Amino acid sequence: MTKKLFVKTYGCQMNVYDSARMADVLAPLGYGPGDSPEDADMVILNTCHIREKASEKVFSELGRLRQIKTEKDGGLIIAVAGCVAQAEGEEILRRAPFVDIVLGPQTYHRLPEMVAQASRAALANGNGGAVLDTEFPIEPKFDHLPEPRADGPAAFLSVQEGCDKFCTFCVVPYTRGGEYSRPSQAILDEAKKLVDQGVVEITLLGQNVNAWHGDDGKSFGWLIRQLAKLDGLERIRFTTSHPRDMDDDLIDAHGEVKKLMPFLHLPVQAGSNRMLEAMNRRHDRDFYFGLVDKLRAARPDLALSSDFIVGFPGETDADFADTLDLVRRVGFVNTYSFKYSARPGTPAAIMPNQVDEAVKEARLAQLMDLLQEQTNHFNQNCLGMEMAVVLDRQGKYPGQLIGRSPYMQPVHVDNVAHLAGHLVNVRISEIHPRSLKGEIIEAERMRA
Repeated sequence: MTKKLFVKTYGCQMNVYDSARMADVLAPLGYGPGDSPEDADMVILNTCHIREKASEKVFSELGRLRQIKTEKDGGLIIAVAGCVAQAEGEEILRRAPFVDIVLGPQTYHRLPEMVAQASRAALANGNGGAVLDTEFPIEPKFDHLPEPRADGPAAFLSVQEGCDKFCTFCVVPYTRGGEYSRPSQAILDEAKKLVDQGVVEITLLGQNVNAWHGDDGKSFGWLIRQLAKLDGLERIRFTTSHPRDMDDDLIDAHGEVKKLMPFLHLPVQAGSNRMLEAMNRRHDRDFYFGLVDKLRAARPDLALSSDFIVGFPGETDADFADTLDLVRRVGFVNTYSFKYSARPGTPAAIMPNQVDEAVKEARLAQLMDLLQEQTNHFNQNCLGMEMAVVLDRQGKYPGQLIGRSPYMQPVHVDNVAHLAGHLVNVRISEIHPRSLKGEIIEAERMRA
């Protein structure tokens, strides 16, 4: 009898990838996908520690799961994974003793052993026995994972993990560990297996994905060029990149590799040199401007996305004005902007001159208004444009499918149920607040 697994994923694409791989490692134990915690035999909360009140959100969800576990008379395994688990594993078990498994992001390849251990403990004492595994194992977890299973025409492929940058606001170096690059052949083999399963678009993942380097000094640009040689792979993306790791070879790849999408997420975080230094970003605004100029010279149709933090400790009105100036000078099509929130254990959490919440709110609103103007302007310029779209999910209406444009915009197309999973050519016919509408066009017309 198949047991049901429900995974709730918080945070970034790395967590989305990790959630899929946890499902893969549990499949041999008989676990298949469940639709909700209520009908599941096991629930995994794959957590993120980046956002404000991350821990509180996890404990709130655990309170709901506790009730479900009680109604099932204990017949539910609850696991907490990811970065909150890594940072606060013992606190989770103290506050939520009904949790069966707590595991960090580097140990999920050992999930089958943890499930067996938790099950044995439950049989022995009737109440279960929590398993805590937040070590950083010597062996790479990727060496112990099953072969990837594609779930549609687009897939994530993790090539790099961890971070050595130590931005003063960030917990990633403490929860994910130091930078680790997967061997190039393992990456190429995994990509080939995904393409053989019908994947046409691969997004390469890493905390600092462009810090990837091969054992023999091969660059990230080299890796992208090798992937582009795979027959059947039509699109390549990568995220998240760090400005300091955007070398000339990778910039050149944006101009030379047509399968590499003209969309780049390049987080800057702030536009003030004083704030960038306080954040330990290791670059200043002029460096970022120069990088953008090089990228746009290599790929004139390149569109940029970024991350911004407002209200970092010590941020003045002048510092915030520098951020607005940078946004106006660069121009972004999609962004993620947040109020600064202290993460325990990071240097910024104990910095003086913490900014008042009301000031953060006002600055964030002003920044988001400007960024939305830029997004709207870019989308309006897409009206009438012809572009390729991967139709990878169902729309709201019968026969409607939704896909991603080269610039990551949602594009919905009507009456195309027969094209699910395909890369199609469309002309943008309507602009909506959060999406575009496209109409299928002939391949010959697109090439012309």
